[in-house]
Amino acid sequence: MKTRQLGRSDLHVSALGLGCMGLSYGYGPATDTAEAVQLIRTAFESGITFFDTAEAYGPFVNESVVGEALAPFRDAVVIATKFGFREGSIAKGLDSRPERIRQVAEAALKRLRTDRIDLLYQHRVDPEVPMEEVAGAVKDLIREGKVRHFGLSEAGVDSIRRAHAVQPVAAVQSEYSLWWREPEKDILPVLQELGIGFVPFSPLGKGFLTGAIDAQTHFGASDFRNTVPRFAPEARAANRALVDVLAGIAAQKGVTPAQLALAWLLAQEPWIVPIPGTTKLSRLQENIGAAAVVLSPDELTAIEAAVMRVPVQGARYPAALQKLVGR
Repeated sequence: MKTRQLGRSDLHVSALGLGCMGLSYGYGPATDTAEAVQLIRTAFESGITFFDTAEAYGPFVNESVVGEALAPFRDAVVIATKFGFREGSIAKGLDSRPERIRQVAEAALKRLRTDRIDLLYQHRVDPEVPMEEVAGAVKDLIREGKVRHFGLSEAGVDSIRRAHAVQPVAAVQSEYSLWWREPEKDILPVLQELGIGFVPFSPLGKGFLTGAIDAQTHFGASDFRNTVPRFAPEARAANRALVDVLAGIAAQKGVTPAQLALAWLLAQEPWIVPIPGTTKLSRLQENIGAAAVVLSPDELTAIEAAVMRVPVQGARYPAALQKLVGR
C-alpha cells in the first residue's frame, strides 16, 4: 500500500489506517480477543501500518487488544491513542487535566506493550482546562520520549491554533465522509495552512455508505447507532437515496460503494488518511482495495453532483455528544 505523510510531521503511514474502536466498543458486543488480534495482524500483513485506539474504547480493553496484536512488529507500525475522559469513561465526562494526561499515557504504554505512543490525541476539547495546559502536558511527554506526536480529535479552529502554538499538532481527527462534509468549511483550510494531517473517522458513515444498512436494519441493544438521529428508521429510508446513487457510480467504475467512498476521501488531499473500522476480514480486504482506486476528474465531478442532489437527513450525533464537538 502507498504511504502518506501526516501534514509536515515525520509521521509516514499507510494511505488507509485501521480504526480499532469497533472491535471492543460502540457497535455491539466486543469481538473475541483472538479474532480481533487476527484481524489487526491481517491488516498489517495487507499493508496497513496505522492503527487507532483509545483508553475510552472499552474502556481500556481496546488498547490491550491492539497492544497484543501489534507487539510482534511494533517498530513497523504507528499507534495512535487518546486521553480526555474521566476514568476513561465517556459517560463520566471530560478530564484533560495535565496530571490526568500523564496518568493516561503511562497506563496506555503498559496496555500497548510499548515504550512510546506515536500519536497521542486529546479525545475531546475540555473547556475546563486551557488548551495551552493540555498542549504543554503533551509537550512534556514528548520531551521525555514517551510520546512522539500530538493530535486533537473533533477540535475547533481556535483550539487547533492555540494547541499548535505551544506544541505542533501532527494530526486532527474528525468525522468526514460523503455524508458528513462539515470539516471542509473551516477545519481543512486551517490544517492546510498549518501543515497538519487529517484523519477522518467513520469514513463510511458508520457503515451506511457500504449499502448494507436500510430502514429495516436492526441494531443490537448496545449499538450506539440506536441513539444517532441520522440512523432513525425514517432517516435511513430517506438517506438510502444517496447510497443508491453512489452505488450506481461505483458499479460503472467496477468497485464497491465502500471503495468509492474511501477513494473519494483519498482524492481530496494527499495529507488525508481515513481510518475505516470493521470486525470482518472480508470488509477489511474490501476497504484495503480502495487504496488502489484512482478516481478521474469526471468521476469526482459525478460524485459531487450526486451528493448535492440528495441532502442527508438527521443529525450525526445526539445533542449531548454534539456539544463536545468543534470547541
